[in-house]
Amino acid sequence: MRCFSRVARNQGAFDPWVLLFMRLHQLKLDFSPEQDRLVLHILADTGAEVLLWLTRRCVKLLWGVLVKMVQASASVQLSGTTPEARDALVGMQHEKALQGADFSKPYEAGSDRPLGADPILIGKLQTGRDANGNQVLTLLPMNGQGINLTLDENLLHSFCKLLQNAVARAEWDMRLELPQAQFAVPNVVEGTR
Repeated sequence: MRCFSRVARNQGAFDPWVLLFMRLHQLKLDFSPEQDRLVLHILADTGAEVLLWLTRRCVKLLWGVLVKMVQASASVQLSGTTPEARDALVGMQHEKALQGADFSKPYEAGSDRPLGADPILIGKLQTGRDANGNQVLTLLPMNGQGINLTLDENLLHSFCKLLQNAVARAEWDMRLELPQAQFAVPNVVEGTR
């Protein structure tokens, strides 16, 4: 199964066969050792729950998409900033978003699974923006129905953190890192000033 990303050309225009536009309530990522995949649990405020399989290959591609989404933030794309300054802004924005996130609340399983009881294997990724300028991530199987996730800054960074933690638990020897400023420490030779 091949996973790929495609950026929507028309802002806010998505394929008409995407089934669900949900108001997100909770996200959870688990590792299934039997499947060697991550399972993404998405719970809507209506109690509807969708389960999605993410393969290792898909996670690699998804991470690249998420990093681009983080870097596309208006606060990161300030005019006149250097790439190093933008990387520093990404790091600060990430820390700020995670401070406001609540990872302690237990996940509540949904009462209804409109796309079926079994997880759907994700094969396509699309990105775009909604009418309010929020990032939208579309997760789709190779054929059939999928979902759109609208990610504001806090939710985007929280999702990144959940994915980082799940990949660490999976022990896939994969490092998911957001850009950070690399500050060079000058070499100081003893006896000189």
